[in-house]
Parts: sequence; structure tokens; C-alpha cells
Amino acid sequence: MTKNSNNNWQAILMISQREIMRLRNHKIYWLSMVGAPLFCFVFFLSLMYEGLPTNMPLALVDLDNSITSRNIARQLEAFEGSEIVYTTNSFSDAREELQKGNVYGIMLIPSDFERDASLSKQPQLSFYTNNSFLIAGSLLFKDLKTIATLSSAAVNLKIGRAKGQSDKELMPQIQPIGLDTHPIGNPWINYSVYLSNMLLPGILQLMILLVTVYSIGIEMKEKTARKWLQMGNSSLIRSLFGKLLPQTGIFFIVGMILFIAMYIILEFPLNGNFLNMMLGMLLAILSAQALGIFMIGVLPTLRLGLSFASIWGMLSFSISGFSFPVTAMYSWVKALSILFPLRHYYLIYVDQALNGRDMIYSWHHYLALAAFIILPFTILKNLKAAIRHLEYKP
Repeated sequence: MTKNSNNNWQAILMISQREIMRLRNHKIYWLSMVGAPLFCFVFFLSLMYEGLPTNMPLALVDLDNSITSRNIARQLEAFEGSEIVYTTNSFSDAREELQKGNVYGIMLIPSDFERDASLSKQPQLSFYTNNSFLIAGSLLFKDLKTIATLSSAAVNLKIGRAKGQSDKELMPQIQPIGLDTHPIGNPWINYSVYLSNMLLPGILQLMILLVTVYSIGIEMKEKTARKWLQMGNSSLIRSLFGKLLPQTGIFFIVGMILFIAMYIILEFPLNGNFLNMMLGMLLAILSAQALGIFMIGVLPTLRLGLSFASIWGMLSFSISGFSFPVTAMYSWVKALSILFPLRHYYLIYVDQALNGRDMIYSWHHYLALAAFIILPFTILKNLKAAIRHLEYKP
């Protein structure tokens, strides 16, 4: 190793030591890098610990009050997600409870329901859900639709038996096509598995973007950037490497804490290699840092850089594809999605954790994350000029 090489590594080490001191002396860093992510991890993982909301309040308007209607109510309460907390003979009262937010749905059983069903007059079961609460409304809608289907089948079965038909003859008529469902990847339909694996890494990447932009922008605002650059022997690459190295280590540790919580403690599906997911997390961190450098290089003021990072980070949640499929988006949005690191991390997660595929099928996503590291080199000249000559204006 040459003397010049030794000097370079010494410069990087000195800048890293300086950055560690800055991290220790500014609580904003620990709040952003450790406090906020860990709080979100604990909050969301504990909030959705049960996997699915259960015993969601429901109002029943039973205008028939017959054996059949009471049986429908018992079957509905047997569902894990529904609980009848309000029973009334007035639909207006039930609607008021729905509007107040005391219940998330209403089932209305009309008068003469049992009689009309036995006479094949096709009585109607009505149900209403409050989809302002998306998850609660959707799950209750599923339960109510299921109970309506089951009730219809039970009535047809009862009428057929009364006509002397056997169950063997009736079942193909009631259910011509049998269903055999197998949810892949998340057979428990656990919302925490579905949301936490992307929401929490997305929050971590957002904080990485903000911290990277802030740590460079604050140097320019406080007019310490020139001294920082001089410590790197006027090499911005060495200066950035030394500055971001401690942050990378801290963010990687936080990412590993998330993995331990999800895949070891909570036993979320991990059908692939844990090391492959670790590599994906490391590249996701590096790509977010590289993108943060690019942002502050394009807009070399703290306020504008943070705004850029915030907008891009928040858009990641929508455009990554875990809440709405990218294939169903406009073609130009689909093309734009490759510019978001979270999109590539999501595809790595699907391949490695859920499907357990060999790494060879995901290599291009790893390569895409690594490609973000090239971004800072495109704005080094602009950022270096801003550090040396730009007079910061708050």
C-alpha cells in the first residue's frame, strides 16, 4: 500500500470520526436515524400483531325475527372478523350508529324473510358498509357477502329437501363449481405480512434520504462544508465516503433489527436465503444514500434538497407496486417506477422472501439498486462548486 493510499484512508478515517462526533452532538440525527424508525417498527408491528382486525362492530336490523333470521345472525357472529354489537328493528337507528362510527356495517333482514324464502319469492338480504374505513369496510363486506351466499344455499337446500331431493342431488345445483383456494406467500391473509415488509423499509429509506440530504446541506448552511472538503484533501468522493460511512453502519444495524423482528421474532414468511435479504437491505441503504447525494447536488440548498427528498420518498410508497400493481399503471408511470429504490427492493422481497426463488432470478433487481450508486458521480462537479463558492441563502 502506497503512502498516498495511506493518506487517503487516514483522511477518510478522520472524516468518519468527525461525523461520529457530529452525530453524538446533534440529537436530530439519533431521532431520525434510530428513534423514528424504531418507533415505527414497534408501532406498526404491534398494531397489526394479530394479522387481521377481528370482532369489528356490526349492526343488525332484523325485521323478520324468525328462526332463519336468528340463525343467520348466529352464523355471522361466528366469523372471526365480525361482531354484532347493536340489534334493532329500526334501520334509521342503525344508520345513525354507522354515521357516528360506532359500527362499520349494517345487515338488514327484511320482514317475512323466512316465509318468502320458503315460497321461492327471492327475498333480499341488504348490507351496508362504511368504506371510509377501507380495511374494516372491505373485511366486513366480505363477511356479509359470504353469509348472504351461505344463507341462499341453506334456503335452497331446505326447499330441495322438502321436495324429496337428496343432498347428493342438491349440492351440484347449489354449488356447481367447487372452489379450492391456495393463497400463495401469505396463506394466513395476514395484513402485517403484507404491509410491514414494505411500509417499514419504505419509512427507513425515507429517513435515509432526509438524513443524507440534511447532513450535507447543514454543512453548507453552517459554512463548515469547506473545512469538511479540505479534510478529504479536496476530494469530494473521499469526503462523502468518510461522512456517510458511520451513517451506513447505523442504518444497516437498524435494518437488521427490523429483519430480526419480522423474520425471527414474528416469524414472517422467509422462504429464501436470509443473506440474500441482508444484501438487498444493504444495497437499498446505499442506493437511498446515493439518491440523497444526487438530490442535494441538484438543489444545493438545505430547504430545497429536503423538499426534493420528501416528495420522492413519499412517492415511493405509491409507485413501488405493493399497494397497486405497477402493471396496471399508465405506461409512463410504469417506466418511472424504476427510478425508485423501493420498487427494486420490493421485487427482491417478493422473489427471495415470499417465493424463495434462486438469486439468479433477482440479480437484475440487485444490479438496479447498485446502479443508483453511480448517480452521485453525475453531480460531483456541481456539488463541489456549491461547497466552494455558493453563499448559502436560508
